[in-house]
Amino acid sequence: MPDYYKMLGVSKDATLEDIKKAYRRLAHKHHPDKGGDEKMFREVSEAYRILSDKDKRSQYDKFGRVFEGAGDQQGQAGFRWGWGQPGGPTDGEEGDAYGFDFQDLGDIFEEFFGGSASHSRDHLRKGEDIEVDVEITLENALHGKKEEILLHKFIQCGRCQGVGADPGSKVNECFSCRGTGEVQQIQRTFLGSFTRVGVCPECNGEGLKPDSPCNVCSGEGRVRGEDKIVVQIPAGIDSNQVLKMKEKGDAGRKRGKNGDLYIRVLVKPHKVFSRKGDDLFVEVPISLSQAVLGDEVDVPTLEGSPIALRVPLGTQSGKVFKVSGKGIPHYGGIGRGNLYTTVRISVPQKLTKQQKDLIQRLREEGL
Repeated sequence: MPDYYKMLGVSKDATLEDIKKAYRRLAHKHHPDKGGDEKMFREVSEAYRILSDKDKRSQYDKFGRVFEGAGDQQGQAGFRWGWGQPGGPTDGEEGDAYGFDFQDLGDIFEEFFGGSASHSRDHLRKGEDIEVDVEITLENALHGKKEEILLHKFIQCGRCQGVGADPGSKVNECFSCRGTGEVQQIQRTFLGSFTRVGVCPECNGEGLKPDSPCNVCSGEGRVRGEDKIVVQIPAGIDSNQVLKMKEKGDAGRKRGKNGDLYIRVLVKPHKVFSRKGDDLFVEVPISLSQAVLGDEVDVPTLEGSPIALRVPLGTQSGKVFKVSGKGIPHYGGIGRGNLYTTVRISVPQKLTKQQKDLIQRLREEGL
């Protein structure tokens, strides 16, 4: 028996809203008009039809199947519109053989039949996004850094300036779409006929076709090349944060919009400091006498100049001291995190005879 919950990727205690969200996401992904898998689309539609109905879901949870009688088939069979069903399209007619729930018609038709052809054309011509990783030091995260990145990507064709036609070549109106870049298709549903506007496959939505495509880019308007990008990495950035640079990705086809550049920043581990959020942590060794009698010790900072820390008498090993404002700057904000210093008592491995005698006398005194 099919596992409808597994099909939608939800748990058995999922709410109706969870089920709706899962269905909309999967229906959009698998709808055949979007280039998806028709079989998968039918399966998720069937799963949604059952789980979105309170009574049918209860039957399914108890028996693992749904018993639908003639009453359902006449008027409540999930509001499906399909080939060979009562009121459905007949052979030879255009139609949508996929099931929808009335509650979701607005969203479904918005996604599948809404939108303009010009938007689709822009999408087809838009360049691809690029993702790169940049590694920086903890000191770079403290101060910020300008980083130069060399990208191997699509750039605008220098010969045709992105047009896609040889310079001087005559550009004609596309015969298939009469220069509009759009073609229309009629789809019939149980709500009536809908005219769907799509991109002309002959000219890829351009509306124009050159007599002679550019012989450098083969009519694409872009070629493979190199591009140097300078990015300002801000102070306070943490590992795995992503910076976005609009339209710095691949060049679009035929002067289409460029894709975006996403830069994932990786902060290298530091040999002295560890980081948690905007706070820094460091360990400082102290001697037994410093812990017992108290002293002033030097604590390293990320800036490079040490600061003096007063260790009170009787300090225990592992004691943590907070130094305010010596951590990492708050990303996009004001102020800095703190520096937390852990003191560790360093026990000497080798002692002179005089030192051993002194320690022995301390033992005799109960220390």
